[in-house]
Amino acid sequence: MSPTLAPDGAARPAPLPVFQYDDVDSPGDVIDTLLLTDFVTGRQPWARTVRLAKVRPGAALVPERATAIRTAVERTRVARLATGDGWTLRVVTWRGRGAEVTVTAVDEATGAAVLDEIVTASAEPARPGTAPIGFWHQDQRRGAQRDNRRIDTPPWSVIRPNYPAEAAATLDALMATTPETVTGRLLLMHGPPGTGKTTALRALAHEWRAWCQVDCVLDPETLFGDPSYLAEVAVGEDDGEEGEERTRWRLLILEDCDELIRGDARATAGQALSRLLNLTDGLLGQGRRVLVAVTTNEDLARLHPAVTRPGRCLARIEVGPLSHAEAVDWLGARAGVPAQGATLAELYALRAGTATAGAVPVEIGGYL
Repeated sequence: MSPTLAPDGAARPAPLPVFQYDDVDSPGDVIDTLLLTDFVTGRQPWARTVRLAKVRPGAALVPERATAIRTAVERTRVARLATGDGWTLRVVTWRGRGAEVTVTAVDEATGAAVLDEIVTASAEPARPGTAPIGFWHQDQRRGAQRDNRRIDTPPWSVIRPNYPAEAAATLDALMATTPETVTGRLLLMHGPPGTGKTTALRALAHEWRAWCQVDCVLDPETLFGDPSYLAEVAVGEDDGEEGEERTRWRLLILEDCDELIRGDARATAGQALSRLLNLTDGLLGQGRRVLVAVTTNEDLARLHPAVTRPGRCLARIEVGPLSHAEAVDWLGARAGVPAQGATLAELYALRAGTATAGAVPVEIGGYL
């Protein structure tokens, strides 16, 4: 909004935007509204928002030279509004969920400098043995959101003994995959609960860290039910530097998706299966370096044939319990190990001295 001209030709400041009281639901919303004032009028035409998944303990998210304008303390968040020379800052912090920092400024150089200062001083340093993983979810107010967090990613060589020989050999080949050897876009991993499927995927993030960015979709049923959300996730967000050519692959992890890929999926899940296949090797996936990993408790024989057809899958891996001999070797003792073997979770329970019922059949579709 540019300045207006008075009848005498003199410039007058642009009028302030008008907001109705009903437009806001909380004091934090008032801060959101006030932040927009200089941006809407054009006095500060540059704006950028950064999400910090973890904040260094005791970090000051508002520079000392800033002038505090508003502070709104709510049950789940604290919002602050501050101003400086040519810039305005909004900081929202959530208990245990990091922070969101928005800066508006008179130009990019001014705003970027303030934002970089805050991020550099506040971001939690990377811990050894961790990697950044994005977590997607659909927000009712803001649409598709991606939060970046660092999680433990063990090297494959450290956790390999946790898997039965046949699964470990298949995982060996998967861990050694490179961009040049990608032959399919879908990774299927199935097996009973407690066999280490999620841990194997965390190790995959470690082994592929040089060429593949890993994201986890928290609401896959919403993803494949909302075309706009799916399109946003398919495009993705880069963890690299701004302006850097997007050359890295992305791995989308969808956990516990039995109903999405079982044999009757088209009847029970509607268009969800079709959209999954379109993301992996259909038009939606063209030009996107996207791999999709699906974990399930279903037996592969019960999956939809369109999912398992040759050429679509990068790998199909069954992760089952360790055999009796493998379980004894892992535990270092025979006491308590069932004759039929045991899952990794049961072995950890035995090591901790917790009673276990042994590797009993579980209902398909149970929690991973």
